[in-house]
Amino acid sequence: MPYKRKKTVQGHGMKKGLKTKRKNKDLDEIESDRQEENAQKLLNQDIDLDQAGFGQFYCIECARHFIDEEARDKHRKSKVHKRRLKALETEPYTIEESERAAGHGNWVSPAKRKIKTLTRENVGTETESKRMKVI
Repeated sequence: MPYKRKKTVQGHGMKKGLKTKRKNKDLDEIESDRQEENAQKLLNQDIDLDQAGFGQFYCIECARHFIDEEARDKHRKSKVHKRRLKALETEPYTIEESERAAGHGNWVSPAKRKIKTLTRENVGTETESKRMKVI
């Protein structure tokens, strides 16, 4: 009988939990983190000795802590961060959209939007400019 390769994760020598070990937040979870109240909390965290950089240098879009400001700024210029921003450009799915996809209404494709990296300085100013446009 010829040798047949196993097609399971454990057949490669990988343990079962390694695939989910570095699970990042999903895009809808990041979208809720980008709301003003949540963004303020995440960017102005108390000192936590268990986090990298004591929890002071956080990238909301990638849900990662960094050891210092230089490492975080270098990350913001990287392809990984830019890909995440590109993925966040499409609006998140809503209940109405899922009902339309199931046949309860007309399909409307998700809109694109411009996403900028959130920092401590521009969290409050971004929402103020949106309020001024509404008025």
